[in-house]
Amino acid sequence: MPAWFVSNCGTLCTEELSDSVLLFLCHGALAMLDWKNRSMGESGEKLLLDIASVLLSLSSELKESSMAICLSRTVAVWTNSALAALISDSPGLKIKLNGNSEVIGKLLEYVYTHWEHPLDVVRHQTKLIFRNLLQIHQTIVTGCNLKSDPFFARLTKHLLSLEWHVKGKYASLGCLVECVGTESILQLDRTIPGQILDMMNDQSLAPYASDLLETMFTNHKVQFTSSCKESSWIDQWHDIWVSPLLLILCEGNHDQTTYIIDYYLPKLLRCSPDSLSYMMRILQASADANLGCNYCCISFFSGSCSTRGALGALMACLRTARAHGHLELSSIMSNGLVSTECIKQGLVHQHNQVCIDALGLLCETHRSTEVVSEEEMQLILFFLEYNLNSQSPSVRQQICSLLRKLFCRIQESSQVLYKLEQNKTKQELLEDSTKRHPSGILQQYNDFMSSVCDRLFEALFPGSSHSTRFSALTILGSVAEIFSVPKGQVHIFKLDQEIDSTRVQTLIQCFASTFEEVKVLAFELLMKLDTVLFCVFFQDSENVDLLFQAAVDLSTSTKPYDCVTASYLLNFLVYHKELQHICLGKWIEHSPQTDENTSASTMEKNTLAVIKLLLVNVEEEIFQAKKSLLQAAASFPMYGRVHCITGALQQLPFNNLMLMTEWKQMVARLILMSYELSAVVSPVVQSSSPEGLIPMDNDSEMADRLQMILHEIQPQDTNDYFMQAKILKEHCKIESEKLAVRKPMENICTEMRGKERQMCDVTAQMVLVCCWRSMKEVSLLLGTLCKLLPTQAASEPSHGLITVDQVKNIGDYFKHHLLQSRHRGAFELAYAGFVQLTEMLSRCNSRSLRKMPEQWLSCVLEEIKSCDPSSTLCATRRSAGIPFYIQALLASEPKKSKTDLLKMTMKELLSLAAPLNESSSVIPQVHALNILRALFRDTRLGENIMPYVADGIQAAILGFMSPVWAVRNSSTLLFSALITRIFGVKREKDENSKKNSQKQFENVASEELKIHPSLFLLLLILGKLYPSPMDGTYSALSMAPFVPFIIRAFDCLSAVLLKSVFFPSPMQMFYLEGNTMIHNLLPQVFFSFLKAR
Repeated sequence: MPAWFVSNCGTLCTEELSDSVLLFLCHGALAMLDWKNRSMGESGEKLLLDIASVLLSLSSELKESSMAICLSRTVAVWTNSALAALISDSPGLKIKLNGNSEVIGKLLEYVYTHWEHPLDVVRHQTKLIFRNLLQIHQTIVTGCNLKSDPFFARLTKHLLSLEWHVKGKYASLGCLVECVGTESILQLDRTIPGQILDMMNDQSLAPYASDLLETMFTNHKVQFTSSCKESSWIDQWHDIWVSPLLLILCEGNHDQTTYIIDYYLPKLLRCSPDSLSYMMRILQASADANLGCNYCCISFFSGSCSTRGALGALMACLRTARAHGHLELSSIMSNGLVSTECIKQGLVHQHNQVCIDALGLLCETHRSTEVVSEEEMQLILFFLEYNLNSQSPSVRQQICSLLRKLFCRIQESSQVLYKLEQNKTKQELLEDSTKRHPSGILQQYNDFMSSVCDRLFEALFPGSSHSTRFSALTILGSVAEIFSVPKGQVHIFKLDQEIDSTRVQTLIQCFASTFEEVKVLAFELLMKLDTVLFCVFFQDSENVDLLFQAAVDLSTSTKPYDCVTASYLLNFLVYHKELQHICLGKWIEHSPQTDENTSASTMEKNTLAVIKLLLVNVEEEIFQAKKSLLQAAASFPMYGRVHCITGALQQLPFNNLMLMTEWKQMVARLILMSYELSAVVSPVVQSSSPEGLIPMDNDSEMADRLQMILHEIQPQDTNDYFMQAKILKEHCKIESEKLAVRKPMENICTEMRGKERQMCDVTAQMVLVCCWRSMKEVSLLLGTLCKLLPTQAASEPSHGLITVDQVKNIGDYFKHHLLQSRHRGAFELAYAGFVQLTEMLSRCNSRSLRKMPEQWLSCVLEEIKSCDPSSTLCATRRSAGIPFYIQALLASEPKKSKTDLLKMTMKELLSLAAPLNESSSVIPQVHALNILRALFRDTRLGENIMPYVADGIQAAILGFMSPVWAVRNSSTLLFSALITRIFGVKREKDENSKKNSQKQFENVASEELKIHPSLFLLLLILGKLYPSPMDGTYSALSMAPFVPFIIRAFDCLSAVLLKSVFFPSPMQMFYLEGNTMIHNLLPQVFFSFLKAR
């Protein structure tokens, strides 16, 4: 060894090296040394083998993600170095690296254990390692027949014997096909293509299966073309690779056919574009036979609601071929290969996906500038006539997406046609007179888009369904967006020219829909057409006046969706210049300071005036509600006004406000109003029984009985009506009509026309809805106001509309109500506003504000641990708002931070959830279990929560053994959340009647048997575990450690099995399917079973 190396790196030779140092030394040696041409002689070959031994020993030690990646890359580098060394034709190295050698066997074990690694990088490197191992053996046996080679034959049989659900099997078989050819694989089993297609029912396996199929049919085609001089081989190739595809497309289920079309069909057409004619010939013949046999056809031809049939398969193949540039629709239609009637049949097919594929055939092209033919336009209009009312949300989304592509194609092709027309000379125009003239096509485009808009507006008639309105408004929005081209480009079509006052009123009527997404779409479309609206609709001031009166009336309706309608109406009207003079002057005093500020926009001035009007009204209503909340709930629920205020604030450009003084005063008033409204309704939502607190009976005898009950429970409420049962008479609503004098509405949509107040008795539900919705709107309003705080430090001059002290007070408000509310609707929706506050605090530059979430979190954790009898935290209702409160504080922590708050919180909660002292209070344990359940269910915490899953499982199982029902209940809920977090959501329909399995187990176990029900949790976990395909061949993946637990479970279950048919089916399948240890385990299991008898 050189002296310079010993002097500089002597510690590497004398001290024990860590695993990471060994790994990097091996990588450096492989990368820097020359392994070609035997330049290092036999010592180099020995070093290469020693490095392989070291790397394989490290594979069981290095589990951390970054180290696992480095190890896989180093092993891949080793295989490349071994290939380079084999080129020198070393006899000794060939013997030690052939497929039957120990080194190659251990490297194959490494492949088997890492080909389904969670990291994509490791899986990719594993595939590369396997391919290199095959090439190493192929290099060694050069000149021999690979098809008869024992190593390849043994490896092929081994891979084919594995289950098809093993993802690593697909990549490995693909590498093997490259060496031995597809025909060698098919000779062992001709049904392999069909088996692989059957596995494409699972989306997680579909990409792997399609890649393997592509490798196989591409290689098979090369084999055929090289061995057969004639073209007769194509029929055999079609029988193997195309015919199974067509059969599944006709008869397969929806998921399988969808994945095959997405993953497999494009690759097949790319390999053999001529196969499309074969598919068309087979499917067209079947479809034509279906059209000719009326109702006596089989499902293969016609399809059904669950299968596509031949027509559906034909549409799918044509759509895919055209989208990838293998087909021109105009040519096949002109040649009669596909008739217009056939496409129409697809457009109105009973199977939704067939309709989508037929529409995709018309809309999707390989070139975005391809001209839309007249036949395609007519077919699109035909489609719109029958499919706007689709009941499937996914189908509606696909329809809107495909039509958007068509409109983009019309727009882009029109620009090309316009330029073509401008550049052509008169002589060229005469020569092309027999063809479609560009100007004629542009006129057809304009007429077509006008017809589309006519059909869509016709679908928006009063009383039309939600699905029809959604589709029509979405498509109209796409038209308005796509054809609003910038200056300098030709306007082939403008939606503005199709708008008149009647259609504007039609869009406004959509605000009355009970579905908010329809309101959103209508509002967005109106905003895209605002310049036209002001000219067409707002020229009559009476229209504005009527709409404004309707909005004000709807804002105090007892129907919750009416206030949403009012909000969108007001947000629409604030863009009108004369709104203040026409309407607002009748309601509030005019502010001359607003007019003096000419820099403020019309929208800002109007929004300020509208919010002022709403605030005045809601302040008066709060004053009345303090006298009688029953009357407020029945006549003027306050939440509608607050909702409109929040909606108006949300569309304000906060960074570009000019009326700062007025807005600061307004924000301060809004905050005070929110506190007052919350104080009025909080006694209801914070009651221990908010759903039944208010008496609702009209019978005087029942009222007396309720009086006694109310005195006994002594609710801590301040409103006088809580302490005595009242019978609400009809005249209680007379005073509510004195709050404002409103003119009757005329000429307005019947769905938005105000109704005279009806005389009715107030129920507890009405009061509860009024209260929790008011709390919801207050929380959302305060959360919106918190966004007004600027992000600069507090020491700098602040130009924000809200102060730091106000933000702190809002935070204290949220803390109080989230921890005190009992009604789920109240604290769940208060959580939405609190999230907005915590997200703002996490981005703020002020250190004191950024520290507030940590302080709040510490306080609530201390209160949970204290077990103070005077604590007002709710231990029932799954801890009410406490989990939401802690969720909001932790979820707002920056994703790239060290997550110190999460670590501190999980440490405290896990210690409380599994207390060491059994005599401690169970209330903190219940709180901890409920909070842990919420945190494990929160997807925003991502992978940061995964390190605590094991401790969570332990806490849940131990809590299930508690004698206290509350602890067992919370533990069960936590365990369910953890199972979902670990194994994901089970989507199969065959759940094997799991609904009552736990209850049945508990009943059987409790009947004269000393078996604790917590055994069910252990069986559930075992039932979801599956053995590795390599179990028995590699010790790291052995199921042997589970054998003692399985035997103990059978010992406990043996008596139960004699008394009940209960047995966890997933666990049963786990034990009996493909597990090598089962042969040794079954005798012991049956011995335990017979012993119990």
